Order: sequence, then structure tokens, then C-alpha cells
Amino acid sequence: MSWPNPFITQRADPFILRHAAGYFFVASVPEYDRLEIRHADTLNGLIEAEAVTVWRKPDTGPFSALIWAPELHHINGQWVIYFAAAPTRDIKDGLFQHRMYALVCDDNDPLSGHWQPVRRVFTPIDSFSLDATHFVHQGKNWYLWAQKDPAIPGNSNLYLAELLNPWTLKSAPVMLSRPEYEWECAGFSVNEGPAVIQHGDRLFVTYSASATDENYCLGILSIDMMADPLDSTAWQKSARPVFTTSWENQQYGPGHNSFTRDEKGRDVLVYHARNYTEIEGDPLWDPNRHTRLKYIEWREDGTPDFGVPPADHTSVP
Repeated sequence: MSWPNPFITQRADPFILRHAAGYFFVASVPEYDRLEIRHADTLNGLIEAEAVTVWRKPDTGPFSALIWAPELHHINGQWVIYFAAAPTRDIKDGLFQHRMYALVCDDNDPLSGHWQPVRRVFTPIDSFSLDATHFVHQGKNWYLWAQKDPAIPGNSNLYLAELLNPWTLKSAPVMLSRPEYEWECAGFSVNEGPAVIQHGDRLFVTYSASATDENYCLGILSIDMMADPLDSTAWQKSARPVFTTSWENQQYGPGHNSFTRDEKGRDVLVYHARNYTEIEGDPLWDPNRHTRLKYIEWREDGTPDFGVPPADHTSVP
């Protein structure tokens, strides 16, 4: 299968859910003001699928600005959209005021169903937090996210906890990673945007690091499938990034990924990247982080090989 690159333009922080009902796509929109869902029977069908707005931010309140990085999950029969939001977009008040929220829908169709009022996902520290994801492992529901700990230098670290329900933590959070290498601290010291994939006898967590310009890149953690995920010492962290800017292919700042599978079950990396570096002002306000797809290869030792971000090209789905 081939995809055009970009796959979908001006959609950052992309997330694709493969479900019995087909493929669902959500992402940050340039206006940061709403949550959209696209649905299609095939992966390529998402390109032309209608973007259905299922929620818009209120004008005021704690989640009234900068709607970031939504993810759509199906948890124990409920549709759940995780997203981060701030009370203001005024830079003088500080940009990093986000907290994490959950929207829940009990109907069969998340595009036409009723979404319940927004619930905040509370963690023990009331601080900048974002980029939540969910996965099932060892028969349990897990919540994985990025958050600032005021006692630790840097913008955000990665944390894991078991879920009681989609919006409530059951266990105390455990920190899995913090920015420590030079490639995690270029521009900003960041670990964010975690995503989970399982292969063989290991569970892998990719994450994004550094500022959202050409320094943005992916790192990776892994753990044995039989180990306790809440044992931070059981996780291994790569000392090198695994997916980075390609100057040759003019692909800059690849990151904030998710994983899906094509119709034949082959693993696909979903990510965003720009095709230029000449950004005016804060990279956050540049709309041209485009959604892109590429296949993942698996090495003989069981680790993923993400390769190099391919150059822009057009192809017919």
C-alpha cells in the first residue's frame, strides 16, 4: 500500500484507531478550538473522509483554549476522547497551563452519538499535563501521559498509572522517563506524546522530545511483556533517538506519533512533520505540521526500525 505524503495536511499530533467499525482519525486542528473525528472503512479512505466536529471549546473556563493532541479510544464499550486544554491562550499568562480531560460517549457511533460533559483527569500533582494515551496490557487498562513536576527541571516527563475508569487513576503514577540526553533538551527539555506498540515479548513506548521545530524527534522505551509496568527499573531507554529530521528528504521535526495497522495487519507509524524550517514566530502557531504515514520494519532482535521520514510525494490511493 502507498500513501501520499502528506497523508492529511495541517493536522498535528495525529492518532488513528483501527476498530471493528473501521478507521477513526483525530488530531490537533490549527485553530486549537475543537475536536473532530474522521471515519472510513479503509486507511486511505480517511484522506477524503468528512471531518465531523463532535465538540467545541467553550468561550471561558478551564478548558476554553488551546485544545491539544486528542486521542480516540474504545474502553470497555465506551468511546473516550482524551485531550489537553488550557484556561487561556494569552502568552503573558504562561503558555503551559494545560490539564488533561476526557470526553465519554456510550453510543455505538462516536460521530453521531451523545458526548457527556467534559471530565478532568486528575493526577497527584496539579501541574502542566497533556498527551494522554490508553492501552490494555496484562488484562488492565493503563493511562500514560506527559506532565511537569515542579521539582524536576524541564517541561515534561512521562508517567504511567493503572486506570479505575477512563477518567480516574487507580494506582499512584510512576515516572518512566525524563529529559536527560542532549537530543531530548534541544530548545525545550521535553518528553511528551507517548504511544504504545507490542511486538514479540516486549512492549514499546515511543515519545517525542525537544522543541517542536526541526529538533523534534522520537525516543523509545521498552519493557518485557511479563514485567511489572509500574516497576520503573524494568524499563529500558534508548540513549539515541529512533526517528529524526531528514535534511536530505526535507522532513523536519517528525514526532508526536501513534500506531495503527493497515488492512493486512502490517504495523504503521502515524506522525507529523513539516517540510520547511523557515518558521515565523513560535513553531506552535505554524499550521503546517502535516499527518504522515510509513511502515515499520522489525529487526531480528525484535526492535522496531522506523527508518527515515520519506520525502513529500503524491500517490493515488
